[in-house]
Amino acid sequence: MHDGQPSGILHDVKTGSADWLRPGVGQTRGNRNPVCGRFTQQFSYSDLHAYFEFFGQPLGNLQPRYSICPTQDIIVATTSPLGGHSLQRMRWGLVPSWWKKSLKELPSTFNARAETVAEKPTFRAAYRARRCVIPASGTYEWQDVPGGKQPWYFTPATGPVFLVAGLWEEAPHPDDRTKTITSTTMVITDANEFVSRYHDRMPVLLDRDTMPGWLSGALGDDLLKPAAEGLIKAHAVSRRVNNARVADEPSLIEPVSVQATLLD
Repeated sequence: MHDGQPSGILHDVKTGSADWLRPGVGQTRGNRNPVCGRFTQQFSYSDLHAYFEFFGQPLGNLQPRYSICPTQDIIVATTSPLGGHSLQRMRWGLVPSWWKKSLKELPSTFNARAETVAEKPTFRAAYRARRCVIPASGTYEWQDVPGGKQPWYFTPATGPVFLVAGLWEEAPHPDDRTKTITSTTMVITDANEFVSRYHDRMPVLLDRDTMPGWLSGALGDDLLKPAAEGLIKAHAVSRRVNNARVADEPSLIEPVSVQATLLD
């Protein structure tokens, strides 16, 4: 497992160093794979209480999820009008209030680029008025390597979850205007030095100090930057993750040797 400190050569958790994982060998810094297109939420209410103020178990039993894909429902935290925070389930892929066509025709909206989020019509209204935080146990990113794409699993160096900056929207359902749909997106920015070994982008990560300002709208552009070094660790996982239809099970996040993934 790698921590957030630069080391020159990336070391696999089981097999040691691999020259083709050295930055610039077998990959490009301009990796354009989808950013944060899969992630996990396998936390408890106790884990969430460490960051959010809410009562009881508002969403019932929390089922661990190891392969969340866009358009699926995810757990999101918003500011509660009664004080504290509200936990909700939302569609991952923001549906703007003005969207009238079918959801099947909606472009990918599960990520919002930090550079344009304040101006882009899809996201600007939510950026101004509807902020949220998406708790993520970990995220997957893909690295271009000889023989295909290698998935890596990123987790917090400390603590149970990432606090990902997000936006949310509630609007009439495009496919049934008698219903409403609540949806969300993750805000992404440039990768920090550690993540750039694998990908050129990463989610905007908050902490206990910056989360209130993000949710209230008091802080904005100043938070849309790469995370500090040392906050993230990563390990290689099975290439079974490359299939979005793979069974949602704990083995997906288990560390593997990079060489072993070539046989999956």
